[in-house]
Amino acid sequence: MKLCMIGTGYVGLVSGVCFADLGNEVVCVDKDLNKIEKLKKGIIPIYEPGLEELVKKNQKNGRLRFSSNLKDCIIKSDIIFICVGTPTKKNGRDADLTQVFNVTKKIRSYIKSKFKIVITKSTVPVTTGDQIEKILFKNKSKKLFSVVSNPEFLREGEAIRDFIYPDRIVIGTSNDKTNKILKNLYSPLISKGAKYINTTRRASELIKYASNAFLATKITFINEIANLCEKTNINVEDISIGMGLDKRIGGRFLRSGPAYGGSCFPKDTKSIVTTADKFKVNLSLIKTVIKSNKKRTLLLLNKVNEILKGKIKNKNICFLGVTFKANTDDMRDSSSLIMIPSLAKKGAKINYYDPSGEKNFFKKIKNVIFSKNIKSAIRNSDLVIIHTEWNDFKSINFKSLIKKKNFVIYDMRNIYSSLKMKKDKIKYFGIGR
Repeated sequence: MKLCMIGTGYVGLVSGVCFADLGNEVVCVDKDLNKIEKLKKGIIPIYEPGLEELVKKNQKNGRLRFSSNLKDCIIKSDIIFICVGTPTKKNGRDADLTQVFNVTKKIRSYIKSKFKIVITKSTVPVTTGDQIEKILFKNKSKKLFSVVSNPEFLREGEAIRDFIYPDRIVIGTSNDKTNKILKNLYSPLISKGAKYINTTRRASELIKYASNAFLATKITFINEIANLCEKTNINVEDISIGMGLDKRIGGRFLRSGPAYGGSCFPKDTKSIVTTADKFKVNLSLIKTVIKSNKKRTLLLLNKVNEILKGKIKNKNICFLGVTFKANTDDMRDSSSLIMIPSLAKKGAKINYYDPSGEKNFFKKIKNVIFSKNIKSAIRNSDLVIIHTEWNDFKSINFKSLIKKKNFVIYDMRNIYSSLKMKKDKIKYFGIGR
């Protein structure tokens, strides 16, 4: 099939490349000319394991190409995926759908006679599909379009695997012809065991938001339990295991650590609450999750202050990892964006290392330095904060690399064994321990 992915951000690029790898003819289109030129040369704008290899492979076999000519791409495609950003509005909580509606208007102007399936892949609030349909049908025949919701469920760092082996494929359409076409499009994944769900468009939109809100709730729940564990001398990992073995609960997303961040949970929890408010429904639980998560980073900063006994000025503090999670370069809503500036402002000297490279956000902050490797980052540390669970950080010989004798480790991901640290006579703090 001939597919057009509008937007070469995380969703559009990964989905487009994977669709091409399944044998479809895919064009990824973006108005950012610089990004398109780089993609044509195989230069990938995001950090995602395995993506660069797939891009080059499918470019070489002619199934994947990149373009800035939206009109040409729409005209020549059978299925059009809207994969543009839906960030939170400035000074608000609702999703900003400006890009979605601007693209929709262009799609309408470029379609003349051939039937097109227009799919919203971007995460959008309930009823967005209705608004897209209204825009497309203005002065156009309803026989030319079918508007569908097909949310993505890709985890950053594992997106390619998640696309190829999805838990479920959700298709929101009441059009039998469209449903049949899309079931055929996804047939290679269905044959591998993916569950195919055909529902209404509004239900499909809400499935995405409800899923992310629930996962955010699980993370926030175990973080609050971890707070209790620290006060009662209990290991939160025992609690997670004991809870997770209950099949009604499940063990995934029951790992305590920093506040949740990234491109999805922060904005989607805010957006679903705003949508509910519009329909005069109070999602009090999710509102509480948002508040608790916001307080999480301040709680961790207080813990750092406690560990250093209030003496932060002139202390050498190393952050191992600054992204919100491992295997991505995504800094959105990462706890480090608050923690590092706050500690630097109090006079701490910050060294940080992240496998995904130096971050522009920290370049202008006084006393914050990027180190090119783990060794140079931790060498003179008084305190090492393990912020992100990169594999690079899971087997460090701290005693041989750190010059100072009385250094402290604050493991915010519980990577290391507290018993082993005690045996090695290293002062160590974890989360919920």
